Amino acid sequence: MKLTLAEPKLLKESVSIISELVTETRFKITKDVVELIAMDPANVAMVIFKMPSSSFAEYVVEEDANIAINLANFKQVLRRAKTKDVLTLEIDENKLKVTLKEKNTRTFFLPLIDLEEKEQRVPQLTSKVEVEMDSQMLSDSIEDVDIVGESVTFAATEESLIISASGDLTKAEVVIKNEDGVKITAEGEQKSKYSIEYLKKMIQGSKLAEKAHIKFSNDYPLTLEFKELNKLSLTFILAPRVDND
Repeated sequence: MKLTLAEPKLLKESVSIISELVTETRFKITKDVVELIAMDPANVAMVIFKMPSSSFAEYVVEEDANIAINLANFKQVLRRAKTKDVLTLEIDENKLKVTLKEKNTRTFFLPLIDLEEKEQRVPQLTSKVEVEMDSQMLSDSIEDVDIVGESVTFAATEESLIISASGDLTKAEVVIKNEDGVKITAEGEQKSKYSIEYLKKMIQGSKLAEKAHIKFSNDYPLTLEFKELNKLSLTFILAPRVDND
């Protein structure tokens, strides 16, 4: 196996974001794609990461491989990657060999670990709301309502998406209209509440893609996808928060 990236930024940012949710995980490497599917320890959020062979300058995979590593360690190594570095990933005995090369060559060896967790399957979800919007607009909206409460409510009709949060005495609300740059399709009125703590980690995906794709229904899991065609996709599935009162 030999995978070479001329621009390590996408992998660097992706691993940094994923490591906020997952500490140890398994990458599946096939002849077409590098893929990761993992649940956070609390079983509240799933992350699905795909980086196709087309995003690599060199992609040599003789047979499918599963490699499990500590993401915190991998993130630390990737942080050392500079803009002009060429990054190469290889398997060397029982280690992941990471090479960063520009004027000089720096090599890091990360131990592969044994993960006993079962293979995760992506659930088949059917959502009644779909929104495509500028990813930075979504990020700003979540940060706006973050100053008020611990959970955020998504409410949608064909006309608009309303992102809101409430505290003991305060409330914040962002109204996003179905107009230029925003596409909303909704079956009637749909509303669901989610953890703002998780959403703040997920919206970091705005660094990777210009558009964010949101799907949800009444009291139903949220799907949030950031995608760059032929480069990568980073998708999150977040369980709803259901009030008991």
